[in-house]
Amino acid sequence: MCLFCKIVNKEINATIELENENFLAFHDINPKAPVHILAIPKLHVDSFNETSAETMAGITEFIQEVAKKVNIDKSGYRVITNIGENGGQEVKHLHFHILGGAKLKWEHFTDADPKDFL
Repeated sequence: MCLFCKIVNKEINATIELENENFLAFHDINPKAPVHILAIPKLHVDSFNETSAETMAGITEFIQEVAKKVNIDKSGYRVITNIGENGGQEVKHLHFHILGGAKLKWEHFTDADPKDFL
């Protein structure tokens, strides 16, 4: 059982922000912004590549609810999902990072040279 499934099953503690029948949102233990929440489906899905359109529709509404609940819906926020090893996915359970609470930068690509990746 993966780490996030253990959080869903309440086997591991997490600071839960919002929960419904299908989705769970909790605070990241290593935040990269003043607000850094992870939104996950309760049903295990390895990554974005395996998710259904139905799950995406549901989690879209759920993420919007989370943003409203933590008061970042009007000021702005970023939603990120990492897919696979090269995409930076560390936990093999579909999850979306919801980042906000400050003007967010995009530092890791500002000085990137595409030739460095070829």
